[in-house]
Amino acid sequence: MIANKYMPDLPISAERLSKLTEIIAGWLANQLSSKTLVQSVEHNEEERRWFVRIAGEEKDNSMVLLTLGQRTLHFETYFMPSPEENIQEVFHYLLRKNAKLYGISFGIGSEDAVYLSGQISSEAINDDTLDWVIGTIYSTVEECFKPSLQLGFASRFKSRASN
Repeated sequence: MIANKYMPDLPISAERLSKLTEIIAGWLANQLSSKTLVQSVEHNEEERRWFVRIAGEEKDNSMVLLTLGQRTLHFETYFMPSPEENIQEVFHYLLRKNAKLYGISFGIGSEDAVYLSGQISSEAINDDTLDWVIGTIYSTVEECFKPSLQLGFASRFKSRASN
């Protein structure tokens, strides 16, 4: 087996997890005080999970879950409910978008809802990577949300336009 320099073979130490927790918490506190995209943050210490609400334009806001594991920082956000119509077209659109994304992808979660998720090695966590994570989620949601809704809920958009 070939070792992957980006994914450690062994879980990181409790001390290193504590340091990474401090890095993430510090970065989030800075984002809140700087009045960036980050609107609010809640932290579940037991699960090493942060609930980060970010502002948007096409989608008013998104809740991003950051979960620090032994080897990775997993991130995800609920993108949209299961499409009511044009299902194949919606998933075709999102799969084509996946091919152009780096480190993050669209997938189907519970109740066939669409999520945007990814992960990075715990060893890669720093301010720049956290900027990249939140920025990538923000820009992907901004680009894809409205077209996905217009496809997946086309009749609702048509009825609004006719009123």
